[in-house]
Amino acid sequence: MKKLICAKDVEHLIEEGKKEIIVEAGAIITPSAKDMAASNRMEFVTKDTKVIEEKEKSISADMIYQVLKTLSEQGMLKGIFDTISTPYEVEKDESGLKLIRGESVKYDYFDTGDSGVKAYFQELVSKEDSKMSAGFLMIEESSFDWELTYEEIDYVIEGTLCITINGKKYTAHKGDVLFVPAGSKVVWESPDKAKIFYATYPANWADLIA
Repeated sequence: MKKLICAKDVEHLIEEGKKEIIVEAGAIITPSAKDMAASNRMEFVTKDTKVIEEKEKSISADMIYQVLKTLSEQGMLKGIFDTISTPYEVEKDESGLKLIRGESVKYDYFDTGDSGVKAYFQELVSKEDSKMSAGFLMIEESSFDWELTYEEIDYVIEGTLCITINGKKYTAHKGDVLFVPAGSKVVWESPDKAKIFYATYPANWADLIA
């Protein structure tokens, strides 16, 4: 005899917090049960389908595990996960040396507190690596106020970088170097697109920003 699924059955499952209604193949589902399930975004799944889905998930997970295990044992996964999680290509030595491929660097948005500012950066040497930090900064046709609670050296790779300090504006071009002492209140600006390599001391400069 085929099982009858009525609205009351669906109501019980809703109270239990279920999202699927597992039914036997050929079960009779009343219109009111279908309406109640639809209004609560529940799905009817046959037992046979559910068993197949669970088997497929189990097989897939097991197969993936075995493949990864084999690759790991053969040393074929070495460095892959570091590359995935790092926004640039890097070679590391056990001494602590890092070789970063500059052309591979992907930039994050640099939050200046003004959403209209087009500034982007990527830290390449962090407080986990050194007592100093270093990275790339890009400012594109924007300006913003900034207070440094750390020392900073900037090398202009391309474009024009302007800095205003104590009411006086200084302009740096490609190949120029800037040193900005701790405690400085400045305005950073670029009338075009400036790309800068920066180094700061101490390395935890982001933690020191009020």
